[in-house]
Amino acid sequence: MMYDIDEIRKIPLGGVNQKIHIRGEKLSNPVLLFLHGGPGISNRDGVINRDSDLCNDFTIVAWDQRGTGGSYWGVKKETLNLEQLISDAAELVEYLCKELNKDKIFVWGGSWGTELGTYLCCRHPEHIAGYLGSGQLVDGALNEELSYDFAMEKAKEAGDTESIATLEKIGRPVNGCYREVFDGMMAQRRIMKKYGGHSMKKGTYWSDTALPLLKSKEFTFTDKIGLALGYKKCLTYMWPTTSKCNFPKECTHFEMPYYIFQGRHDNNTPSALVENYFNAIEAPDKDLIWFENSAHGPMREEPELYKRLLREKLLQWV
Repeated sequence: MMYDIDEIRKIPLGGVNQKIHIRGEKLSNPVLLFLHGGPGISNRDGVINRDSDLCNDFTIVAWDQRGTGGSYWGVKKETLNLEQLISDAAELVEYLCKELNKDKIFVWGGSWGTELGTYLCCRHPEHIAGYLGSGQLVDGALNEELSYDFAMEKAKEAGDTESIATLEKIGRPVNGCYREVFDGMMAQRRIMKKYGGHSMKKGTYWSDTALPLLKSKEFTFTDKIGLALGYKKCLTYMWPTTSKCNFPKECTHFEMPYYIFQGRHDNNTPSALVENYFNAIEAPDKDLIWFENSAHGPMREEPELYKRLLREKLLQWV
């Protein structure tokens, strides 16, 4: 495949050099900025390489957010907070519009990226043509309570005394946070994933996330060190601010089309919260599409359907 643009760049955002990869078949195509999850889990390899067919219709921009991957180095822990990430994202949107000669670009978020993307669209709408999110965050505190309760309920149904003891030890989250922010969350997420709340496919965080990143040719050796070191650092320092989102109270009016592609079985960012929020949203166009055979990652679990609908929803606004 020949691309009009296929460049990895380091650009200053918020006073820190951050890495992006821009790839597209035609520079005339619309720009689609992907906001990865975590915080601290870059999906640059996935959107640029595994799903590279999207580069036929969009100029895809994959960004390692501050504190992870190629954007790990030189980041002070005090700057790992929600407001700084929103500011970085707004600065990146303006940079892309200028560099790629666009008035507006599309924003596509996954998991934590839906929180960042929703705030970005709500606060800085002027250069955003439309939003699409999966694993949609709605209410940070309630999100964690429901996810914990799902894990506990499934463990009790299975008579899984080890998991029950682990969950009792870490305790139910308070205001979206565990007593030990990183260790508590990782323990709960492992149990939640074990019972299908993260993916309908069997796997572990090692097999599904860590190993593919280690094998990826998208990331340099130093990028991979940044991924390994940044994951815990980003979650530890960012979670106390990112867990406080409450979109039904903060963000219901949007100036651009707003689409949610949600896995029906998601208990990482629980789907039980999504429909009421969606119903409260005011936007020029909106849609909530359920992926019946997916949990937290419909892009990975139902990729062909997901990409067909993504094109259908966003390209109508070009």
